[in-house]
Amino acid sequence: MTADRRPPLRVALLGSGGSIGRQAVDVLDGLGDAVQVVALATGSQGALLEEQARQLHPAVVALADEQALNRLDLPTGTKRVAGPDQLIELATWPEVDLVIVATGGVVSLRPTLAALAMGRIVATANKETLVAGGHLVMPLANDLAAARASSVPGDPLASPLAWLRPIDSEHSAIWQCLAGEDMSSVARLILTASGGPFREAAQADLGAVTPEQALRHPTWTMGAKITIDSATLANKGLEVIEAHWLYDVEYDAIEVVIHPQSVVHSAVLFVDGSLKAQIGTPDMRLPIQYAVTYPTRHPSPATPPDLLSVSRLDFGPPDEARFPALRIARAAGLVGSRATAVLIAADEVAVARFLAGSLDFPGIPRLLEAAVARFGQGPDQAPDIDGLVALDREVRAAYATGAVA
Repeated sequence: MTADRRPPLRVALLGSGGSIGRQAVDVLDGLGDAVQVVALATGSQGALLEEQARQLHPAVVALADEQALNRLDLPTGTKRVAGPDQLIELATWPEVDLVIVATGGVVSLRPTLAALAMGRIVATANKETLVAGGHLVMPLANDLAAARASSVPGDPLASPLAWLRPIDSEHSAIWQCLAGEDMSSVARLILTASGGPFREAAQADLGAVTPEQALRHPTWTMGAKITIDSATLANKGLEVIEAHWLYDVEYDAIEVVIHPQSVVHSAVLFVDGSLKAQIGTPDMRLPIQYAVTYPTRHPSPATPPDLLSVSRLDFGPPDEARFPALRIARAAGLVGSRATAVLIAADEVAVARFLAGSLDFPGIPRLLEAAVARFGQGPDQAPDIDGLVALDREVRAAYATGAVA
């Protein structure tokens, strides 16, 4: 029987120190012999990287600070990589089959593009991958799927989603709902949103919201940035843009529904009137593991849902008057990739300023709208990677301090 076992899936994890990265480590460790962690990278958390290396025994690790990297006490034989191209180097490491991108920022686009260009599978939790770079990334995924379809008909990799795999509860849910379905039979994608901690707050009270209040998400435990984005519904707006690219669906066929229990993670409505939804506990380890093990399933560390304990499921429309970030994101998506690249860069700055106390809660969508109007217009709505990086830098510099204008 041993001779018939499949070789382990060889994984590189970029961003192992963040919330998604740490949960990915938990998932990868739990999969045992089914995976082999080849590479780990994090930005500045040397002690954590050292601990993870001793747990997973990667062949190579990367840290931004070369001096700190050299001080790490790593298992014998572990290679060390530092410098500006460390993420690209690990994403294209010779022994890697799948790259998990759990890093933030537009800088993650280069390793994503490099990995896909080399025929590597990418599982991404990075919003910029599609919000800023969907026009660059999806053609590579489409080409890989088409090549697979022509050489191995019916192969699970004969789909763009098998090459660019979403690590996101909502998009993982839609991906699972679409399994075995033809996109021509899809009428509408339905993204669910908890509504965040201020779902029932009066608009007049939002100006007094503190970072501590905004970080108290009612159902999910996540990093600070995505938690604030969930409170403003900016995160749902970014997911609408991602859905447009991932599933090649027009914006008017993507709906957002408020669902405070966070049990139904998203759904798909088909042309015959059937509605297929994915249900699970609010645990990011589920979409992480599905992205790694697709098309098979393995036992998970997450607690399975108990329908008997669910007393009710509520659904309602989003209030875009109180939470305009959703409207602003959808409008940017209709303009093009330059506008959405500006949107996500501005959102990074706005959230950081809110957390630092230099911007009020309603100021986040104000800044987003101002940035898209100022930098997101124009005929060039498909910037290349260098253009995206330069645009990202320009937007951040314009709004890093001072009033929103």
